[in-house]
Amino acid sequence: MERSTPPVPIKRLGQHFLIDPNIARKIVSLATLSPKDSVLEIGPGRGILTTELCRIADRVTAIEIDRRLYDYLIERYPDRSNLHLVLADAMTYPFQELPVGTVVVANLPYYLSTPLLFRLLEHRRRFPRMVLMLQREVADRLVATPGTSDYGILSIMAQYAATIEQSLTVSPRCFRPQPEVESAVVILHTRAIRALPPEEEPRFASLVKAAFAHRRKTLVNSLKNRGYSHQAVAAALTTLALPLEVRAETLSVEQFIELTRLLSAP
Repeated sequence: MERSTPPVPIKRLGQHFLIDPNIARKIVSLATLSPKDSVLEIGPGRGILTTELCRIADRVTAIEIDRRLYDYLIERYPDRSNLHLVLADAMTYPFQELPVGTVVVANLPYYLSTPLLFRLLEHRRRFPRMVLMLQREVADRLVATPGTSDYGILSIMAQYAATIEQSLTVSPRCFRPQPEVESAVVILHTRAIRALPPEEEPRFASLVKAAFAHRRKTLVNSLKNRGYSHQAVAAALTTLALPLEVRAETLSVEQFIELTRLLSAP
């Protein structure tokens, strides 16, 4: 039976299909998979990465939101016993049904990459490592260091949850249609030990968001505008040996953790 023509990309779904098999092989190599591994792929598209994953992993769960692509992949892989194709939205799919230790390997859609990343990190006890292809600018923010223009909420929240390495830059020529920006592959190893108790992590997230609400303001003033006590913040900064004029983008993740502890203390 003749195989169907691959579906054309839909712009609103951020579909830029990887067409370079060499890049697909490099991404899978970075994931250091074993024949016993369970893998989650989000947005398999036309299946170029799926094919490489299925060569190695014990089970590949591939979540596709586009019915056309789902049907195409069902037809393309009729006999892949280790491939579980799912027609679903990755933003609502029950990740808790996947085995603990599942490795995430995915080319995330540009328009949804940040919220998807945050959702994956929420389930980080299930995902010890992730190999993700993202917009280059998002990847740069993930690995940014204090005092740089890319450093912000995403940098801190992601680095709190994982160690992150930017590994591979991918040219627009490797996709169809070609995106207007470069892509990059990042490797995340999620942290098994939490720096804060789970009940304090929402306070940490709120503090970081408040601190960056007004980047040009001092940290004291940014937090004061969000309801934090000026006196308590000033005392905490003094304890951390930080000047009262300090701005949010100069604090490390560890300093934000300590600030959360100090401002949460009775």
